[in-house]
Amino acid sequence: MPRVLLSAFSHVIFDLDGVLLDTEKLYTEATQRVVGEFGKTFDWALKSRMMGRDELAAARVLVQTLELPISAEEYLERQLPIAEALFRVAAEIPGAEAFVGSLRQRGHVLAVGTSSTLRLFQLKTGHHAWFSQFSAVISGDHPEVRALKPAPDIFLAAARAIAADPKRCLVVEDSPAGVSAARAAGMSVVALPDAALPDARFAEADLIVRSYAELRERLTC
Repeated sequence: MPRVLLSAFSHVIFDLDGVLLDTEKLYTEATQRVVGEFGKTFDWALKSRMMGRDELAAARVLVQTLELPISAEEYLERQLPIAEALFRVAAEIPGAEAFVGSLRQRGHVLAVGTSSTLRLFQLKTGHHAWFSQFSAVISGDHPEVRALKPAPDIFLAAARAIAADPKRCLVVEDSPAGVSAARAAGMSVVALPDAALPDARFAEADLIVRSYAELRERLTC
């Protein structure tokens, strides 16, 4: 059974949505409310193609695939207020806070690398005091980020922010685009995908787990 040697990494970089906070279902709910007005259904096959990407590019995939009679920009205008209201009560992914705390106790330096804007990051995390344990947050609108995942910009900017050698960074991601971005940055990566996504979508990952409990079992200190 594959395992990861935790002591090989001085720094750990986490994605946000679906990895630290249980926001993916909130995105799904907000999206379904919009597309439902047109008699459409937002399913996992489509969502998996959009995860981790630039919001406008993802919206274009959605509009084109579902043949919505609105533009990608109009979709985002309708979806954003719904999503923002839901984000204010976003819950942690079970085990995330405890895992983050255990890494800090071991001396690892932590960062968040998310495609979300800084404003949305703050909205999602405002009621979670444990995010103070992260030494840096790189959002999708950070000035050093020119391209979003699967480009490596976010993770490379996070490594610079915490003075880390990419080879000594471990990334925790839940999307195929995020795994590809970590690989492109020269980092090792653990995939923590939703149960609806097959392992085959994460072939680039060093390790695939379905919960923080399983991740703890598969780590070698």
